[in-house]
Amino acid sequence: MFSLFIFSLLVSVTAIFQQSAAADDDYAGIDVCRACHQKNYDNYLKSTHSKAAIPGNPANKNACESCHGPGLAHVQKAGAKGTGMIAFSKKENPEMRQARCLACHQDSTAVPFWNLSKHKINGVSCSDCHSGHSGTKNNLKMAEPALCFTCHADIKAQANKQSHHPMKEGLIKCTQCHDQHGSSGPKMVKADTVNELCFKCHAEKRGPFLWEHPPVAENCLTCHVPHGSNHGKLLSSKPPLLCQSCHDATRHPGTIYSRFETFPGSATSGKNRIIARGCLNCHTNIHGSMGPSVRGQRFVR
Repeated sequence: MFSLFIFSLLVSVTAIFQQSAAADDDYAGIDVCRACHQKNYDNYLKSTHSKAAIPGNPANKNACESCHGPGLAHVQKAGAKGTGMIAFSKKENPEMRQARCLACHQDSTAVPFWNLSKHKINGVSCSDCHSGHSGTKNNLKMAEPALCFTCHADIKAQANKQSHHPMKEGLIKCTQCHDQHGSSGPKMVKADTVNELCFKCHAEKRGPFLWEHPPVAENCLTCHVPHGSNHGKLLSSKPPLLCQSCHDATRHPGTIYSRFETFPGSATSGKNRIIARGCLNCHTNIHGSMGPSVRGQRFVR
C-alpha cells in the first residue's frame, strides 16, 4: 500500500513538471520581444517591473510575457493578433486588462476600494493611466494634472478660471484631494466628508468658534467651488448675491440689489451696496467668530 502511494505521488509530480515544461515552451523570451519592440524594451528596463532586486517581483520572472502573456504563438504567426496576448489597448476589455494588473497588485494598500470606485464603474482600466514600460513615478503615462484632464475636461475648464486651486502651477495635485483608486468619501475624496478634506489645509476655518456660521459647519461647497471660479476666493457667486441666497431679511438690506443700488445709482443716491466686497466689508469673520455679544454673533469686525 505504501509503495503504491509513493508511485502515485511520483506520477503526480512528473505530470506537474511536464505541464510546467509545456507552459514554459509557450514563452518566446525577452530577446525575441526586443527584436521587434526595441523602444518598449528600453522603457521596460527603466521601469520597476524589470527590477529583479525587488523581492518577489513577478513581473520580472518572464519579462514582457509576465504581463502580456506567452508570446510564442504570436511570434510564429509573424506578429499576428489574436494569439492570446494582451496588448493593453483601449480596444480590449477593461475588465480583462485590470485583471492582469490586479493579479499582482490586488493586495496593494493603494487599491483597497478599487471595486467600489467610479473609475472602475465607468470602465477605466489601470492601463488607461499607467504604463508597464514607463520609468516615471508610479508608472504614470503623463504628469498630473494633465493626465486627469484628458478625461475631466470640465474640471480643466474650471481650473483655467481666474480663481482656482494652484493645480496648473504645480503646487497641488489632484491626488492630494482625490484617491484615484476609490475611497469611502464622496467624489473619491481622501476624507469621509468634504469639510474634513478642506480642513486639512484650511485649519483656521475649522474652529471651534463661539459663533459658528451654519453653512461652514455643514459643507464648504455651499459657498465655494473646489476647482475654479470666476469669483474671488473660489466663491460660487459674487457677494452680496451669494449672501442673499440665504439672508433675505427685510430690514438690514436683504432685498435683491437693483440697478439703482449699483454704481450708476451711487452717484446720486450715495448708496454703495455692491462696492468692493459687499457684505464682507463689515462681516469679515464670515467662517466663525470669537467676538463678544451681538458683534460676534453677526460676524462683524
